[in-house]
Amino acid sequence: MTQDWPRRALRYFLIAVVGFVVVSVLLVLMLRVVPVFGSMVMVERKVQSWFSAESLNIRHDWVPWERLSDQAKLAVIAAEDQKFPQHHGFDFGQMRKALMAWRSGNNLRGASTISQQTAKNLFLWTGRNWLRKVLEAWFTVLIELLWPKERILEVYLNIAEWDNGVFGLEAAARHYFGVSAAELNANQASRLAAILPNPREWSASRPSSYVLQRSQWIQRQMRQLGGTQYLERL
Repeated sequence: MTQDWPRRALRYFLIAVVGFVVVSVLLVLMLRVVPVFGSMVMVERKVQSWFSAESLNIRHDWVPWERLSDQAKLAVIAAEDQKFPQHHGFDFGQMRKALMAWRSGNNLRGASTISQQTAKNLFLWTGRNWLRKVLEAWFTVLIELLWPKERILEVYLNIAEWDNGVFGLEAAARHYFGVSAAELNANQASRLAAILPNPREWSASRPSSYVLQRSQWIQRQMRQLGGTQYLERL
């Protein structure tokens, strides 16, 4: 009996792995068409608030692709992932640049694509460890295989964090500018995209000089990409 335990353990492990693969594939397939009304980051923020002195009210409204500002779609691509229409989930060129900069003594900067950010925001917890990185890669591959690019960007814009408790473009547009996600202009969209690296510390409506400079850079990138016609590549 005792000699048989490694075989049993391997069998249970394989069953668990196969079960995880099947469930994750079915989940991603379902979310290809079903509106996403929450994310793991939203759950994490809410749970964190239970153990702090400050309560947190999650603000989030799902808005379909057609009611998301084209300027906001373009601004996020210009700011976060200009190769989004071409790559298959990973920008290996940016990864190499980030690694080389780190080896030269600079801080390790992020090189995540929009697909990777969508995967980790939707399915995983925040923080950095190897398990999360492996799961992030797995879910990135799945959404790239099973979702069109429009769907990936649609979900990303609807679950991205833009302030404490503010998730998704609709909530962010109303929170910062008092307009709907469809009404955002290029300047407002570029400010929202500018704060994505640090949304809990930076403000789109009361931008610091750095955020303003970044917003202006994003608008230049939007023009260089060819304006909202660039979205036809998705």
